[in-house]
Amino acid sequence: MTKKSSQEKSEISEIPESYQRYLDEIYNISRKKKGGWVTNKEIAENLKIEPPSVSGMLEKLKKKGLIKWEPRKSIRLTEKGKKIAKQLDETHSLLYQFFAKVLKIEDKDVIENLSCEIEHHITHDVKNSLEEFLSKYLDG
Repeated sequence: MTKKSSQEKSEISEIPESYQRYLDEIYNISRKKKGGWVTNKEIAENLKIEPPSVSGMLEKLKKKGLIKWEPRKSIRLTEKGKKIAKQLDETHSLLYQFFAKVLKIEDKDVIENLSCEIEHHITHDVKNSLEEFLSKYLDG
């Protein structure tokens, strides 16, 4: 397990949860597409919101340097945006394992929903502790 710099630790916590949800969604959609480009419509459909609401958030994400985007064009995460999205994805995966393998919750929808909701509230230190706990618990 590698220790991150304090700058990396603070990055996610400085991003509002609403921004994180978009980064997470853009990342998940982009992984399934060649080139990683995502459309406003795909984001709106996945988040079950109207496309104009997406455009407003995309402006905010662009100002923060988290996405590359021009109105009426496809969207792509910047390196900074991708780094945050990957951290969220790692946290989500750890939480999923915890609920499924430690707490033995069998309903995959419940596990997925819990993981999605909680991932945005986990600090870097808690993520590291969870990762350490799971590696000991699952290997032991």
